[in-house]
Amino acid sequence: MIEVRVSQADFDVGVESNRLIADGIGGIATFVGIVRGGGGLVSLTLDHYPAMTERALRALADQAAARWAVNAITIIHRFGTLYPGERIVFVGTASPHRAASLEACAYLIDRLKTDAPFWKCETFTDGCADWVEARPDDAAAAAHWA
Repeated sequence: MIEVRVSQADFDVGVESNRLIADGIGGIATFVGIVRGGGGLVSLTLDHYPAMTERALRALADQAAARWAVNAITIIHRFGTLYPGERIVFVGTASPHRAASLEACAYLIDRLKTDAPFWKCETFTDGCADWVEARPDDAAAAAHWA
């Protein structure tokens, strides 16, 4: 089972984790990304082209499923204006053995940072707004899986 959702709505981590549980599952790995605060950040606005974004996230999930023996993958990514402390992304993987779940989850997190087609703009307390550029360490983490 692969589920991909791109939504403005928040998600319940417990509900999403429980959806991954099924017979034969020996390990579930989850990651929840939170909008970081600090540096005067007031908000983070994410925009996207829905059809392109959903296809890209589904392709990443399909790649993980082909690479590891996972029974289920869930990717939820939010868009719109989010504030420090709010959830922005959920990645969950389930497999008969923990190693596959952990590796698939790490792979998806690293690849989402570089391959998910979102435009991100940070707004600060001084009124300035900056578009978020790709970070070299994110690219290095994604390249690790090549």
